[in-house]
Amino acid sequence: MNEMKCFKAYDIRGIVPTELNESFAYDLGRAYASEFQPKNVVLGHDIRESSLMLYLSLMNGLLDSGVDVILLGLCGTEEVSYQTSALKTDGGIMVTASHNPMDYNGMKLSLKDSAPLGQDTGLWRLKDRMMQQQFSALTFDGKTTEYDDKSAYIQHLLSYVDLTKIKPIKVVANTGNGCASLALEQLIPHLPIEWIKMNYEPNGSFPNGIPNPLLPENRLSTSQAVIKHQADFGLAWDGDNDRCFFFDHEGNFIEGYYLMGLVAQQMLMKYPQSKVVMDTRLTWNTEAIAHQYQGEAIMSKGGHSYIKQTMREADAVYGAEMSGHHYFKAFAYCDSGMIPWLLIAELLSNSDRSLKSLVEESIQAFPCSGELNFKVSDSDEVLRYLENYFVEDQPVKQTLDGLTLIFPEWRFNVRASNTEPLLRLNIETRGDIALLKEKQTLLEQLIHLYVIE
Repeated sequence: MNEMKCFKAYDIRGIVPTELNESFAYDLGRAYASEFQPKNVVLGHDIRESSLMLYLSLMNGLLDSGVDVILLGLCGTEEVSYQTSALKTDGGIMVTASHNPMDYNGMKLSLKDSAPLGQDTGLWRLKDRMMQQQFSALTFDGKTTEYDDKSAYIQHLLSYVDLTKIKPIKVVANTGNGCASLALEQLIPHLPIEWIKMNYEPNGSFPNGIPNPLLPENRLSTSQAVIKHQADFGLAWDGDNDRCFFFDHEGNFIEGYYLMGLVAQQMLMKYPQSKVVMDTRLTWNTEAIAHQYQGEAIMSKGGHSYIKQTMREADAVYGAEMSGHHYFKAFAYCDSGMIPWLLIAELLSNSDRSLKSLVEESIQAFPCSGELNFKVSDSDEVLRYLENYFVEDQPVKQTLDGLTLIFPEWRFNVRASNTEPLLRLNIETRGDIALLKEKQTLLEQLIHLYVIE
């Protein structure tokens, strides 16, 4: 516990109760109050069975430090982001471990205007305070306000599209027994969409498995439902509703990389000559679309605090990570699991094309491997080995986030995960699927020299 291993680069995640417990959450509230001196803070929690306990302890740490707390209760991460900015509070904290395993939990923290709190912006100062027990004097005079008015939040989500142009379509919605249904249920009356609902009731025991659609084994039920009901497309969310994932009308899972391009296209059509931000893993398709629509694509280190910070610095209208996070300037530069599918529904309605046909061109132009994960003995050693292996080919090297090597017809990025003990590999080519398979096989063989069971 004293090592505070749960502090990550841009949030807090750890195993309950050995790394996260009531005492940790209470001290975090006190540390946050001592470091940033907020007058008021928005607080929310996800559906995990340990979340309410951590939420209440965090609340008490803030209250005892004299901070007023606005309680959203059970909600998605994006609602904490929205309300922190909309209610003009001094900060916001969401208790969630997103897609991590059952025994994990965590916190995502922000400051005024929903500015991200990460390693470089104060998160580790909280760690130091907690380790040294350096807290301001207790006052016990903080007050709570329960806030359950979602009307402004829902209207803001709807403002991203022209509701009159959305046609009647059929959509499968697999909310994974997480928080997404709380927002979705309030959006449904405003839209001419027929919904096929799956795993819809929030349930912290996750009876249908942890909602993480990035895992291939978690996609089959959504895919089958799309085919069975002849839906126009399918959606699946992670547990805290800050990511949504798409399936075309044939039940095919669509890589987040290509969705990033479609959403970037929509945003650049609405806001011409704007900037969009992308993470370093896969970039060529996003760069091509930004160029096509007279925009500019800017790279950022991956992770929500880094993407948000880069967007603020560049005044970008949109940002995304291929892991399914989509960020919007008008949404306090934060990520939403609802805005992307609204934009895609509008795009499909206006184009009279299927989602599959809209992404096929990009898939053919820039085929990619999808993210490949490896548990290795030493991530830094793998990166050094790969760099040395290809040195004679004289690739362009980037080290913004992990190692990126760029060749004339292909590129790859390999980086250590900030949230899991994994090394992540992504590869793309310029339209050459055979080359993609060849390089994927090679890189897998090289990395497997360091793989541990």
